Amino acid sequence: MITRRDGEAVRIPENTLVAGKVVPSAPARRRGPAATYPELARVAARAWRPVESERLGEWELRAAGGFTRRANSVLPLGDPGLPLGAALAAVRRWYGERGLPAYVQTATGGEGTQELLCAELERRGWVREVTAELWTGALAPVADRAEGAGVVLSRTADEAWLARYRRKGVSEVALRVLGGGPSVWFASVPGAGEGEPPAAIGRCVVDGRWAGFAAVEVDPGRRRQGLATEVMAALARRALDEGASAAWLQVETDNESGRALYRALGFLPHHAYHHYRAPEGTDDREADAGTGDRSAHDEPDTDTGAPPRRNTDAHADAPPARQKTDADTGAPPRPKTDADAGVPPARRQADARSRSGPDAGAAGASHRVPEGPQASVRSGCP
Repeated sequence: MITRRDGEAVRIPENTLVAGKVVPSAPARRRGPAATYPELARVAARAWRPVESERLGEWELRAAGGFTRRANSVLPLGDPGLPLGAALAAVRRWYGERGLPAYVQTATGGEGTQELLCAELERRGWVREVTAELWTGALAPVADRAEGAGVVLSRTADEAWLARYRRKGVSEVALRVLGGGPSVWFASVPGAGEGEPPAAIGRCVVDGRWAGFAAVEVDPGRRRQGLATEVMAALARRALDEGASAAWLQVETDNESGRALYRALGFLPHHAYHHYRAPEGTDDREADAGTGDRSAHDEPDTDTGAPPRRNTDAHADAPPARQKTDADTGAPPRPKTDADAGVPPARRQADARSRSGPDAGAAGASHRVPEGPQASVRSGCP
């Protein structure tokens, strides 16, 4: 008796087995194929290429005439090479020159995600408009789930495929985005009658070990017939033939039917991603005034969580603060004491004992010089 990955128990005659072993359970911390957020973010970006991009340090500024936020937003992986306020100001200018709103794409909830950057954007007034999730799973179970019967694969999105695609009036720019990527495949299930839009469509981009699914859509009148599963199975088989072994897709948080389907195919959430839109009428450089002009790559102080302090004269190269002397304050010179004159300690103690008595009181104490080193004064303390 063996148990499949999906929990199904299967009985196999012992005399047909050549070898076997017990496969341990996957570690609880693993949620699908192992991957960090930066790896998946770059894979997803290559699967949805803009028509224009430019580097700002390690950030990528992307534009595609406004067709989807993913192709018209900044992907901030790494250091932009500027303080955060200056980097965001440059982002605003770049998109403004193209007549587009400025968006920054960030992520939370996974290994290597950007919770600190999200908090800083919100502090500066950037508005989170859209949140979705990226899910991952093994590719082979998707291919094994159905035969892919009746599914037609193509390298291009033809007019029939576009007729089912939910974004209507697709422009030449949009076609370039849809067709961009390392190895792009389009799938469709023909409609019931001649000239009708496909009953279901889908798109897949193969990139190394990853296969990314998108635009899986079904005619509302043909739902719950397994067509989405057939489309994904056919695309998964083609991706396996090209050497892929892992799969990813993006799904909105309110798409309950899609989430149920993908979970049944073995996908699980990896991280959430968000698009922040620049606020109107503000300058991100102004927000740096009270934070020491933080770099976009700065981390908070380890123990306090406070933003890192920039070096000031008190912290860096300035000499220690000099204590005021009598000469600075204009006070008359102090008369020299025994300590100033170099009188030996034994002599000073003897003199002190000779002066002590019932009438000496506080006056005697006021002339004592404490023995040992003077207390140090900390420079640069508030």
